[in-house]
Amino acid sequence: MRRKEFKDFVEELRSKGLEPYAYKWDRTHTANQLQEIYRHLANGEESSGENDNVSVAGRIIARRAFGKLAFLTLRDDSGTIQLYCEKERLLNDQFDQLKTLVDIGDILGASGSMKRTEKGKASNLSFGGIYYPEVSCVRVVPLRELSVVVNSFGILTKSLLPLPDKYHGLTDVDKRYRQRYVDMIANPEVADVFRRRAKIVSEIRKTVESLGFIEVETPVLQGAAGGAEARPFVTYHNSLGRDLYLRIATELHLKRMLVGGFEKVYEIGRIFRNEGISTRHNPEFTTIEMYEAYSDYQSMMNMAEEVVTRCALAVHGKLTIDYQGVEISLERPWRRETMHNLVKETTGINFHDLGNDLKVAKEVTLKALGTGLDNKDKSAIEASPSLGNLLNEVFEIAVEPKLLQPTFVLDYPIEISPLAKPHRSHASLTERFELFICGRELANAFSELTDPLDQRARLEDQVRQHNEKRAAAVSETSTANEDSKKNDDNSYEVTLDDDFLTALEYGMPPASGMGLGIDRLVMLLTNSASIRDVIAFPALKLQHSIIAAGQTD
Repeated sequence: MRRKEFKDFVEELRSKGLEPYAYKWDRTHTANQLQEIYRHLANGEESSGENDNVSVAGRIIARRAFGKLAFLTLRDDSGTIQLYCEKERLLNDQFDQLKTLVDIGDILGASGSMKRTEKGKASNLSFGGIYYPEVSCVRVVPLRELSVVVNSFGILTKSLLPLPDKYHGLTDVDKRYRQRYVDMIANPEVADVFRRRAKIVSEIRKTVESLGFIEVETPVLQGAAGGAEARPFVTYHNSLGRDLYLRIATELHLKRMLVGGFEKVYEIGRIFRNEGISTRHNPEFTTIEMYEAYSDYQSMMNMAEEVVTRCALAVHGKLTIDYQGVEISLERPWRRETMHNLVKETTGINFHDLGNDLKVAKEVTLKALGTGLDNKDKSAIEASPSLGNLLNEVFEIAVEPKLLQPTFVLDYPIEISPLAKPHRSHASLTERFELFICGRELANAFSELTDPLDQRARLEDQVRQHNEKRAAAVSETSTANEDSKKNDDNSYEVTLDDDFLTALEYGMPPASGMGLGIDRLVMLLTNSASIRDVIAFPALKLQHSIIAAGQTD
């Protein structure tokens, strides 16, 4: 149907005294409430009390009409209920209007009494409209189904575009993400993922606040995008006449709160990173970051276990879950092991025995990992600028994918941990852990670096290294086209957050901090294979030709 036909159809409805886009509807019950309140009705029994006139509203997802009877399935946010429509019960020509004007996809309001229908004769009925999973294909009139016996109804919103057909549904994955609203109509289980997501976020908030943490808000637009090593989104503020960055972490501002005297703070917020898209990565995602004064990274391991297990119990009621065919046990305590030991256990390489000779360490690594390395991994090993970076590369290549059960990986190299305190026992390491489940990083935590001089030196070194990479990249792409320059991972500028360093100079108490990826936690607890499945409106590539069905002029 084209837009002109839409317009003509709407005008026709209005000419008949029907407003296809209502202002409100006085609803007395949800579908689920009716199913619960009237579950006692016997077969063929109809409610007859003075207070038994009910009013419901929702979307029509199935429609069967024949002779002087019509059956509609209405779905609201709580579930489904059948509408039982008899011509004799409806005033004037409402039954004819219902048969001719009400379609699948319309949002309807209906009032009437409650009844449990008796067994119908499917052989005498004809089927029309779209089939959805809630309605069995074996029969047309549901057997002994609780129904609203309609005595009046109103079209609240007329749907002008057809829903996916009953056999194929909305199966185009890209279209499902672009038109999430249609995806949720056609596939109710999709909406259930976002309900569970809301429950998980609520449980996280309840958990940390029960332990004394206070929720604070930090800027999304920042003068320096600090707190992590990632490419930021850059924007420009006209009145201030300066570039601003969408935050890549909430870390540095939350630490400022500790300097200011708060001892337990957290923020659940959106993070923005101008990087690639994959089943694990979206340019904007949600994390919780929390910081606790007078504690170290051991405390945050306990916190991670507490948050994840409480969320699992809230969603599943148990601590053994299935993720993509793998049984995951979240029973505490979880395994805690150093990165060095995990690399040695998996590859046989003991980095403690390799000394400080980077060249020899690379040769040993390439020999140990063998011919199974692809070119990208081999290049990453050969390009590692330090032993710490090399250790991390080996861990990511050989160990990380195998960490299926919950595992805290401890004591990361200092070269890749610029915000973590030096380890008390190993000078080249830091007191840092990452939590892995199903081969994916779920959380990252430190004993926080509070020495302002050490912190300044590390951040300045980070800026220097980035600028060297950037200069080399600019030189290599000097003859390349503009698109290549824009897409280069090192083409952006990194600046030092001097105000954060000033805050540290005033003194920050000993503290631990942790960032936990909420999207990945939701993936785990909803058995979702892709991060796009747990973000209602994920980032997608631009469609150069978007001509939706029925939307042509």
